Amino acid sequence: MSAIGVMAMPADFRYREVFLKGKPRHDQYDPFRIRHPRMNRGHRAKIFAPFDALKGFNEAVSAKEVLYESRIELSPEDAAELDRRLTILHNLTFNSRMARANRVQVSVIYYQPCLDLNHDDYGLRGQYQTITGICWNVDAEVNRTILIDKMKISLDNVLRIEGPEGLFQEDRVLI
Repeated sequence: MSAIGVMAMPADFRYREVFLKGKPRHDQYDPFRIRHPRMNRGHRAKIFAPFDALKGFNEAVSAKEVLYESRIELSPEDAAELDRRLTILHNLTFNSRMARANRVQVSVIYYQPCLDLNHDDYGLRGQYQTITGICWNVDAEVNRTILIDKMKISLDNVLRIEGPEGLFQEDRVLI
């Protein structure tokens, strides 16, 4: 009775001849070796690398690490200044022809509520984000939105609007 590693090999072992031949050896120019070249350790390690057994688990854990804050309430002076700036932008982008002609680039700081249903702050808190782009429309009466590039932002969520120097000066004449 022969041994397989540390176990004894039974006499009726089905693959006895194959096992006794040992590991195959291929010469450098062997047809098998040419078709199947040796794999370097880096590529071989990728084959046996661990896989993500729990799809989305790492994303869920990292989503819990996001910090949210409460909405800032504007003072009456800040609200009046925001309304003044929105009026200036509305006059510069009254219709699509004027918006294309003026192409006013602004930065808007707005409040984005937490949209993660599994987070403790869902519906309670959010984050302040900044978008910079061309203001195409200010709809203060009907939908109460501002369109920056292709993103509509509710005017209720806007904290501050910044523009190029001189755009929001106090002595600016409204059209």
